[in-house]
Amino acid sequence: MLIKIIIALALFYIAAMIAIYFAQALFIYAPNIPTRELSSTPADIGLAFEEVTLRTADNEKLHGWFIPAVSTNNQLEKTVLFMHGNAGNISHRLETIRIYHQLGLNFFIFDYRGYGQSTGNTSEAGTYLDAAAAWDYLIGEQNMDAEQIIIAGRSLGGGIASELANNVTPAMLILESTFTSMPDASKKHYPFMPISIILKHRYETLNKLKNISCPIVIVHSRNDEVIPFSHAEINFERANQPKKFIELRGGHGNGFLLSKRDYVAGLQDALQTML
Repeated sequence: MLIKIIIALALFYIAAMIAIYFAQALFIYAPNIPTRELSSTPADIGLAFEEVTLRTADNEKLHGWFIPAVSTNNQLEKTVLFMHGNAGNISHRLETIRIYHQLGLNFFIFDYRGYGQSTGNTSEAGTYLDAAAAWDYLIGEQNMDAEQIIIAGRSLGGGIASELANNVTPAMLILESTFTSMPDASKKHYPFMPISIILKHRYETLNKLKNISCPIVIVHSRNDEVIPFSHAEINFERANQPKKFIELRGGHGNGFLLSKRDYVAGLQDALQTML
């Protein structure tokens, strides 16, 4: 009887590994949570914006918004290229748009393939092509220089942003609530699985940081329940100077809002002292 139970458990374990291997994209990418439909636009918070359509190198069509800054004498003349997290779409990032707009920055946000109004199916390689297309849009269509562009990514977006910053030279890289790698992050949620073996989507943020020479800002909450705070500490240790750490409080998805004063003050200081 005991042998039968052991065999049954072993078969269940193997079946679970196989299921995770073939369905892992469903665990990583969540474009339908809460919905793939756009629920709002920057106009709903009183901001002018431009609808943008991008074409990737493999001919997917991406949808995005460009929100210009209000011209002032203190204009930083910088643009944030923002990569959002794994759930929802650009319409769920209005508070982020508002914060960066109040900092006096142009803001460009887009949906990865398979998200929002963008075409295609999401993959790690695909998200890298999407980020490259967004960068090329700012360089080409908006006629910007690399030193005018700040690459920023939150959660999954940090893994994508670090890949882009590894291939170009932006003015700054901002990583919010970002893991050292997808396998490292997944071990917290699947501790009994050989994640390093079965996970195809790697997003090796930590390994890329040593090659990135622009100023780097790491933002993370000590209370993050999805990506442990230790990931940010390790990333910060690996990052080259100049660098800055902004510690937040609150959960993975709302830390920047619960700690808005510290978040904004930290970003302001980084923009003023590191650019």
